Amino acid sequence: MTWIEAIGWLGAALAITGSAMRTIIPLRCIGIATNLVSLTYASLMHLYPSMTVNLILLPLNGFRLYQMLRLIQKVKVASKSDLSMEWLKPFMTQRSVKAGEVLFAKGDVANCMYYTLSGAFRLRELGIDLPPGRVVGEMGFLSPDNKRTQTLECLEKGDVLSITYDEVRQLYFQNPEFGFYFLRLTTERLFTNMERMENEITRLRGRSTHASEADNAISA
Repeated sequence: MTWIEAIGWLGAALAITGSAMRTIIPLRCIGIATNLVSLTYASLMHLYPSMTVNLILLPLNGFRLYQMLRLIQKVKVASKSDLSMEWLKPFMTQRSVKAGEVLFAKGDVANCMYYTLSGAFRLRELGIDLPPGRVVGEMGFLSPDNKRTQTLECLEKGDVLSITYDEVRQLYFQNPEFGFYFLRLTTERLFTNMERMENEITRLRGRSTHASEADNAISA
């Protein structure tokens, strides 16, 4: 076997290895190596169709690898961010809300989420006041029946931004970074609600214990 044939067999082995890759980054790396080896072999053997194909595939694989590495970097940044939704504003529609207006009620069919710009709002059932700069209504997107789990009322007139769930779905599928970001947002909200519930249960148990001690003291 000559060294030129060895290069050809190496290119074939790399092509087979690339086909066996399950993840995209190793696949692109093997693809680039395959293109370089195959291009070298085709040049030595004067195989012009093969040279043309690899000259096209080499920069394409390199560009796709760059895109994936850049996406991973963005996801890492998103995972360490403060979950601000400022970047989502261009995709949202602004509207004014009057004091006393209910944006949605518990049990309603959910079809959009909101971002508070100004004014004061409250989640009625939980008794939570929402200041400007908060996202609300995203949990309905994840609910199996798309029903509201809380009532959102306006305490002081202001402005909100809204985006429909259909638009959220489009952003989710078109931009993996947004999908990861949205997942973090909703997960953090779930953990916050769980912590609030645990604190409330602890408070009620403490009250019950104090009441029982007081009853025992009176009985004594």
